[in-house]
Amino acid sequence: MPALTSRTTFPTEESNLEINVYDSVSDIPVEVWEALRWNAVRTNVMLPLAEKVLSKEQGGLFDQDQLWITCISLGSEGRRTVDFVLSCSKNEMGEYPIFIVATVPFPFLTNQFISPRLHNLILAMQRYIPLERVYSIFAPELIAELFADMWTESTGISHYEKPYYAAMLSYCTIRSFRNRQATDAVGGRTYTLRPAVASDVDAVARLCLGFASESEPFVLDWAGALKEANMLISNEEVWVHETRTGSSGPEIACMVAYTRNTSTTATITKVMTSVGHRGFGCAQRLVRQVCKHLLHSGKQTVALYVAHDNGAATKVYHNVGFLGLDKSNNEPLEGVERWSEIGFDRTRVQLGHW
Repeated sequence: MPALTSRTTFPTEESNLEINVYDSVSDIPVEVWEALRWNAVRTNVMLPLAEKVLSKEQGGLFDQDQLWITCISLGSEGRRTVDFVLSCSKNEMGEYPIFIVATVPFPFLTNQFISPRLHNLILAMQRYIPLERVYSIFAPELIAELFADMWTESTGISHYEKPYYAAMLSYCTIRSFRNRQATDAVGGRTYTLRPAVASDVDAVARLCLGFASESEPFVLDWAGALKEANMLISNEEVWVHETRTGSSGPEIACMVAYTRNTSTTATITKVMTSVGHRGFGCAQRLVRQVCKHLLHSGKQTVALYVAHDNGAATKVYHNVGFLGLDKSNNEPLEGVERWSEIGFDRTRVQLGHW
């Protein structure tokens, strides 16, 4: 990426907007951090990584391959409102999509409000981010759709009509959580719910491999699955559902990973049950236990995304206490939003992994 001077104010075509570009999170101003933290559920794809990068920078480790762009509205009497934050970031597994989070109330997100802000964000992106790096956009649904159309028009790189992922962002709190006393045996099966340990790495890797195989185009080979499993276990970010049937030895039936975490919010990012153990309630049992652990460990909320076409998972999460997933109630709920990941022509971009 072109070099910055840590912060660059990018000229806009609207006098009421300010675009700032940062290649160091240490230079991101307090007003932006406050907006991100105030909206910790909505910003779960960005805030946890930004805080990790900040910790590294404070320890003297700087990574110039990550970029953050902010869009701020300028009001009367010097009033400033953080509208959008965009990130071009990565982790140990690869480069993330372009993320855009909104930090203004959901009713603000109309075409008229979004379009000029995206236009200026895109102008800044084209100056500082290589075109091939933008392999997909993940954002609230309307933002993602408008961005994809505007990016294609501006760059000539077409986008796919069918999203890679279309999901509902939901969350669970200590008040919405539905506890249920777990039993030790179900249908002749006994089980243990626990954090994964080093000896579970092959089993967790197989589940990572299975999860990725259902997440085209972000597939993994065995080496990648092992790398991810080792990372999850060493970071203490994955629990497993261990099952015994009769006199046979224990098997890992299911895993739940939560990899985007702040002091107030945890985000469940992978739930996977092996084919032979489906239909026995493993996922619901383990998700409930993980949420109970997280909420009783000081987290105020547990967030996740559930695909619109995944009825079984939606039912599981609703039963645990995740909000806004009741199909019989269509009333909008603050913080529950439709999100979409839209991919760009893979012959012209470099696919990452997340």
